[in-house]
Amino acid sequence: MEDKRNIPIIEWEHLDKRKFYVFGICMTMMIRVSVYPFTLIRTRLQVQKGKSLYNGTFDAFVKILRTEGTAGLYRGFLVNTFTLISGQCYVTTYELTRKYVSRYNNNNAVKSLVAGGSASLVAQSITVPIDVISQHLMMQRKGESMGRFKVQNQDGKRMLVFGQTKDIIVQIFKADGFRGFYRGYVASLLTYIPNSAVWWPFYHFYAEQLSSLTPKDCPHLLLQAISGPLAAATASTLTNPMDVVRARVQVEGKSSIILTFKQLMAEEGPWGLTKGLSARIISATPSTIVIVVGYETLKKLSLRPELVDSRHW
Repeated sequence: MEDKRNIPIIEWEHLDKRKFYVFGICMTMMIRVSVYPFTLIRTRLQVQKGKSLYNGTFDAFVKILRTEGTAGLYRGFLVNTFTLISGQCYVTTYELTRKYVSRYNNNNAVKSLVAGGSASLVAQSITVPIDVISQHLMMQRKGESMGRFKVQNQDGKRMLVFGQTKDIIVQIFKADGFRGFYRGYVASLLTYIPNSAVWWPFYHFYAEQLSSLTPKDCPHLLLQAISGPLAAATASTLTNPMDVVRARVQVEGKSSIILTFKQLMAEEGPWGLTKGLSARIISATPSTIVIVVGYETLKKLSLRPELVDSRHW
């Protein structure tokens, strides 16, 4: 009989793949709508010099809402939705890599570490061009831009969303060529591969620790919902310095990670490496709860029929 203290992990071979992908796309879209404003705020906080525009997450939220309206919190969102593709590639790579690593090592921490890093490598290769474009759109404040490129209004009229996107793409290509769309690629890898590689082992670690401290009849989904944000806060704190550098490389057009890091340290000191951390954790907490609950529920809903009654949740 299964020990109810052990939280079962649903592996790739247990899933009905058709259900998994259909439910996964819907779930990912809902999550992105809910957390995108904080992604935008985090990026602006990381790019601004000192506290020249915003004094923090809440101050940025209020000022953007007041001056740009709700639409201001969703600048670049439509472009960003194309990362749904990379999201599906991420989960597929993660699950397949876990399956492959299990042939050689069945330690869950090792499987999670290798699979998380591999999944992020694949996803970032698709995501970076989309991120570069959407981040420049995020930087478009009312009447001005915080980044290198500014959307050109035609005859004083507000340009339509896809017109703005096209304008930014053209400006990036003219300035930097095709390489401009992969500006900050290495910085992204140095940020997100460690973040993903660290998040999964910590997620399983926190879930196991909570399981050992709670009654046997405590729902596993509740423990997972608590473990996700704890893992996200841990990973975000460890990788935020590189995330600040990544944002500046991509938005300001820097060519050197090391020089960007040195300039940041010279201008703002060690505290500059924590910029946007609170916004990152704030956005990560609800999003991670939704992601974890959604992902674990998604996997349960996608279980092959003959396995549905064999697990305790």
